[in-house]
Amino acid sequence: MSETTEWESIAYKQIFDEETLGLERRRAHDGNLSIDELENILQSLYVSDGNNYVGRGPVGDIMMAATIAAYEQFIGEWKRETQS
Repeated sequence: MSETTEWESIAYKQIFDEETLGLERRRAHDGNLSIDELENILQSLYVSDGNNYVGRGPVGDIMMAATIAAYEQFIGEWKRETQS
């Protein structure tokens, strides 16, 4: 059974890592980027996640979950950094 879900874990990690890297690059190169802007994007992702009326299938679900998790983690780390 682990073989059937291993691809899901690999895909999730790959998408999460790519999304996090993209957010790090964006923050480094976009002086106008703010936590508020990222939180607005995250809210849109939550809405998109809830609008699965047609059905994304397992790949789409993994992509959405990994993207949301990357935004949540990135925003949380940035907030902790600014509180220090």
